Amino acid sequence: MTLNFNPYEDTLNIPFFIAEIGINHNGDMGITKKLIDMAKNSGCSAVKFQKRDIDTVYTQEYLNSTRQSQWGTTQRQQKQGLEFGKEEYNEIDRYCKEVGILWSASAWDVESQKFLRQYDLPFNKIASAMLTHEELLNEIASEKRHAFISTGMSTFFDIDKAVAIFRNHDCPFTLFHCVSTYPCKDEDCNINMIETLSERYGCPVGYSGHESGILPSLLSVSAGAVALERHITLDKNMYGSDQSASIEEDQLILLVRESRKVNNTMGTGQKIFLQHEVPIAQKLRYFEVEKNGTNG
Repeated sequence: MTLNFNPYEDTLNIPFFIAEIGINHNGDMGITKKLIDMAKNSGCSAVKFQKRDIDTVYTQEYLNSTRQSQWGTTQRQQKQGLEFGKEEYNEIDRYCKEVGILWSASAWDVESQKFLRQYDLPFNKIASAMLTHEELLNEIASEKRHAFISTGMSTFFDIDKAVAIFRNHDCPFTLFHCVSTYPCKDEDCNINMIETLSERYGCPVGYSGHESGILPSLLSVSAGAVALERHITLDKNMYGSDQSASIEEDQLILLVRESRKVNNTMGTGQKIFLQHEVPIAQKLRYFEVEKNGTNG
């Protein structure tokens, strides 16, 4: 079992970057593989999906209600069309190993978590919507795999209880600051929460963003985020509720590259007169040349 996985072991690739494919594959394995390739070629650490048993997660009344989609006329048909089963996850597992990128999925119910266990995934992910699902949290924490826990649409009381569950199971975790609006306005991102979470819980903190751009994600790294998660898409105009809050390939390449420059750019906070500043100072500070009687 992959129990000793440390997402921060490769210090050259911090933040650990999760490309959230989610349901943006639209039930199409061809689209799925293009998104996996996109994540790999952009330098992402991992890709992630979502797994749910629709009869557990949704009521029968809801599933039988009307919804027009390419799969039919009901919510059930639409949800089934977006849900991958064993055959598709076997292929995802095979293809990710072939390409050379890690993968995982966030389960929305206990049976889905048990289903995912067969793939010996390197880490687990808890969606913000599942933060208060204590049975599921205990099921996941009992595996003792590193878990990324999103904290959107929650209170400190909710986060306190979730953290206690993972600590009771001695399961390593990273908290993701998150705002669950799609897309999230920049002014709602509240990036300073990263420091707040770090101080309150004394654990690694990352950022799971749903904004349409990349500025808040970059700022999160300067605020101390050691992991990033962003939804990715081939085209924001594609069918799907998450597409508008996702980033396309050009944004993804830029975000991954620039996010991994942030920590070096932030520096030490100590004032240093760099050696390669010396000739510039000698050239521009004419008054010091005159006083000292030397030539620049």
